[in-house]
Amino acid sequence: MSPEEVLKDKVILVTGGTGSFGNAVVRRLLKLPIKQVVVFSRDEKKQFDMEKEYNDPRIRFIIGDVRDQDAVMDAMRGVDMVFHAAAYKQVPNCEFFPIEAVKTNVLGANNVIRAAIHNEVKRVVVLSTDKAVYPINVMGMTKALMERLMIAASRDERSGTVFCGTRYGNVMYTRGSVIPYFIKLIKEGKPLTITDGRMTRFMMSLEQSVDLVLYALSHGDHGDIYVRKAPASTVADMAHALTDLFDYKKGIEEIGIRPGEKMHETLISAEELHRAEDRGDYYRIRPESPRVSYAEYFFKGEKIENVSAEGYTSSTTKKLSLEETKELLHTIPEIKEELALFKSG
Repeated sequence: MSPEEVLKDKVILVTGGTGSFGNAVVRRLLKLPIKQVVVFSRDEKKQFDMEKEYNDPRIRFIIGDVRDQDAVMDAMRGVDMVFHAAAYKQVPNCEFFPIEAVKTNVLGANNVIRAAIHNEVKRVVVLSTDKAVYPINVMGMTKALMERLMIAASRDERSGTVFCGTRYGNVMYTRGSVIPYFIKLIKEGKPLTITDGRMTRFMMSLEQSVDLVLYALSHGDHGDIYVRKAPASTVADMAHALTDLFDYKKGIEEIGIRPGEKMHETLISAEELHRAEDRGDYYRIRPESPRVSYAEYFFKGEKIENVSAEGYTSSTTKKLSLEETKELLHTIPEIKEELALFKSG
């Protein structure tokens, strides 16, 4: 079924609905024949701004925190479907305050899952990250646990709720990502600082990330995780592409890899790849043990004929050249706006 058919006359809750993804998915949902979209977040100022911007009676705003089980339970009443996007996403903050990341990314996700089951929500899509695959930082570890909570909930045959998830890597021009940081340095007249130019990152737009979650919502089965295919660029090419576009002459400085950073993003592990089903623009990763009982988990396995040496990573996907990276960046509306302001100033 198409998203239009799945979402017709439905009430959709978006946790973390005032973030970059939340704004993008709300904007898309309002173009569909939904009944209502409920924005659940802690940020009253951003909710106020969104209300003014969209001015649509189908939006309902609720102030609350996913850490608060009662608040989540109340917000979930009458909801048909959920996008769970609320999370601590900044790697350094999670490293310095790991228990805070656990409270939001793990316990908060558990509150959303329990509330969805209690309120008989039809479908829940949880948003994860490449950092959950072979996690080396707190943010990735907590997101990996969130995925496992989702898969565990999907095994419960007593529940009528379908739980599935998505993973994506670098989303261009979202808050906290590298491209707006580079543009900030350009505005300040400073050299662009990169950690290691050989690093590779998937290049996916915010609209494509919305396409991904809508696809998961429309097609997801119990415990599935969906990944969108995307090309990749080196960090050096991203920086050089921006200096070319902005005709910026202050140069690029390499400062070295920071703790918790990976050289390459991994969206599907080598172990998961044999369970990954090619869906054209997407991969569907089936859960290891779909709806398997506790006893079966220990004694029921799966024979594998071919084991991949590596998964689906930003080093194995299609590589963009410098020119291709430049062309792709020039399609991003925010970069077009920044370029126009920069050249007019």
